[in-house]
Amino acid sequence: MTPSFKSLARAALSLAVTAALPALASAQEKLSEIKIDWATYNPVSIALKNQGLLEKEFEKDGIKITWVQSLGSNKALEFLNASSLEFGSTAGAAALVGKINGNPIKSIYVYSRPEWATLVTRPDTGIKTVADLKGKRVAATRGTDPHIFLIRALQEAGLSEKDITLVLLQHGDGKAALLRGDVDAWAGLDPLTASAEIENGAILFHRNKEANSWGVLNVREAFAKQHADVVKRVLAAYEQAREWSIAHPEDLKKQLVEVTKLPDAVIERQLKERTDLSHSKIGQQQKDTILAAGLALQKAGVIKEDVNIQAVVDQLIDGTFTTAAK
Repeated sequence: MTPSFKSLARAALSLAVTAALPALASAQEKLSEIKIDWATYNPVSIALKNQGLLEKEFEKDGIKITWVQSLGSNKALEFLNASSLEFGSTAGAAALVGKINGNPIKSIYVYSRPEWATLVTRPDTGIKTVADLKGKRVAATRGTDPHIFLIRALQEAGLSEKDITLVLLQHGDGKAALLRGDVDAWAGLDPLTASAEIENGAILFHRNKEANSWGVLNVREAFAKQHADVVKRVLAAYEQAREWSIAHPEDLKKQLVEVTKLPDAVIERQLKERTDLSHSKIGQQQKDTILAAGLALQKAGVIKEDVNIQAVVDQLIDGTFTTAAK
């Protein structure tokens, strides 16, 4: 018997539905874990972790929260690029460089307005200004705000990385190298900078708060697209932790002292003198600062001439998840 048109249509529809089932199931697959970082350069993340706010928020959903320490923006970006994190803390300028290099991220939240990057030396080096770095050995962590800060400072002094010997070390190793005398200067990051300053007599010979880019929380683009509601819930918990941190500065200091094992005086300097937690919503102000850093890096040859910095900044910054934040 020749099949009827209706029976053929029903068979075709059945085959189409069956073929679509795996993709539909995959799209609706329940989220089981959120991987997020904490860092000593992001005090709010420590308050968030210690209070268990995310664990409480997602407990009813059966979603596990996995915490990963980031030792610098470069490490956070590596973890994000490898999908080892959904959310990672970096400096805004570092996030821009990561985005230009193909890291599929969005910067969605401000966790601090810091002055965390300075240029540091020992009293015995005779270094007084950036110009004195010519011919010197300088430690830095590539791809982080202190490294970008160094590049911009050299540029302003009429120098470039070619005029120094750049020694690439992670932040803590850079501090140790400076104190041992292995390098003449270090592009430092708090709270390690405050430690070198207070405990070891190191000198901050170049400071410029405006050349420090914002502390931003980044999310993988794919995760944000698939789980927009989850992203908003994570940022709501971040807001709770940020507001708590502002209201309880002594408790925040104690928590940071505990994880860093640094003296109270060191952490107090980091938090009271060089960390502003009054911002959270990401937008035009952050775009302007990050754009300025990107253009300076392009002028220095770190970013290729054909890169449209403005376009990348616009693609990077996404304020749609923080509409209720300050």
